[in-house]
Amino acid sequence: MTYFAPIKQAGLRLKSWLASTLILVVAITCMAAPAIATGLYDLPDFDADNVWVVDTADAISSANQSKLTKTLKELAGETGQEVRMVAVRRLDYGKTVDSLAAEIFQDWYPTAQAQANQTLLVLDTLTNNVAIRTGDSAQGLIDADLAESIVDETVGYNIRKGNKYNQAFIEAGDRLVAVLSGQEDPGPPIMEDEIQIEGTFTKAEDTDQGSATVWVIGFLIVATIIPMATYYWYVGLGN
Repeated sequence: MTYFAPIKQAGLRLKSWLASTLILVVAITCMAAPAIATGLYDLPDFDADNVWVVDTADAISSANQSKLTKTLKELAGETGQEVRMVAVRRLDYGKTVDSLAAEIFQDWYPTAQAQANQTLLVLDTLTNNVAIRTGDSAQGLIDADLAESIVDETVGYNIRKGNKYNQAFIEAGDRLVAVLSGQEDPGPPIMEDEIQIEGTFTKAEDTDQGSATVWVIGFLIVATIIPMATYYWYVGLGN
């Protein structure tokens, strides 16, 4: 009977190992999971006097946020037209950048009068989709063609050239400020030929998911081998 005591102890220790391994697997899975999604109520509280750029995606440098804030505040002071820019990392399930922009616009400017002179640009850096919302007065200056050009030929172009988010926001800001000030639209950047090579670029979502999968699979392999090796080692000691 005494010969089975080490095996019994090994079994108990194996159970302990398995429990610890399960906890670690859950922890690793959580750490490897993609970034938390962003919805309206995940954004900072809106302060009309101080909030001009909201960047929860860390896409815009501090220097460029300051530059944009200064430019947009000056525009508001000189013309009454206000522009705000928002960058998020990931949208809530079922949301689009257009639906988020609509929610932000309605929440920040709840009445038609409050919305009249407002322009809002929202970017989701995971999908690289962009939306522009304008109030009635601003819409008289920023028509659908101009908004589409800013989205595709300014923001979109800079993103396609290597996720140049800083340049995208600065150049979009320059165009919006010029038009809302009554000046001529400086137009989009000069576009170089864009050659699309299939398989060259990977979406951020694919990269995030791929990294998470590699981490989890690698850890599961280790988590399986170590308890088994430990079990047989203890059994060997018992024998």
